[in-house]
Amino acid sequence: MVTARGDPRDEIVGHLPAMRAFALSLARNPATADDLVQEAIVKAWANLDKFEPGSNLRAWLFTILRNTYYSMHRKRRREVEDPEGVHAATLSDRPRHDGRLALEDFRVAFEQLSDEQREALILVGAEGFSCEEAAATCGCAVGTIKSRVNRGRARLIELMHLDEGEDVLISDRATLAALSGRPVA
Repeated sequence: MVTARGDPRDEIVGHLPAMRAFALSLARNPATADDLVQEAIVKAWANLDKFEPGSNLRAWLFTILRNTYYSMHRKRRREVEDPEGVHAATLSDRPRHDGRLALEDFRVAFEQLSDEQREALILVGAEGFSCEEAAATCGCAVGTIKSRVNRGRARLIELMHLDEGEDVLISDRATLAALSGRPVA
């Protein structure tokens, strides 16, 4: 890898000022220009074995710098400015294990409810029955079903140590319906 002029590694340092000026003309931002030069040098160093001895090192470095700029430019066109993180917050996804843990907590709490409360919550919350349909199925008054559903939900919230209206980390539709009191679409 030794050229007639010497080792290309030794020559790279001499090209840095010209590379920075070229990067500055492309990026029009000193910090971005420095990043471009640094990235180009890293790429050149990693690919020094591809440099043909005796060829123009300066042209090779400038080609790498130019290609690095255009790659960065294409990448940034697809990126969305979000300095406050507002957009990123809408794209977040809860970890899957949190849902499983919350579902296990729900299962344990649900087992502690009375049979009547569990039955009412399953019929009204999970199965989507109206209170009238659930009352007919259970053979009791509509008010009794409403009471069982409300008391069951309140007890679940208490057993799961949730605050009223707190977001539950459960993705299971039936469980969410039982806690929220409305079918989940």
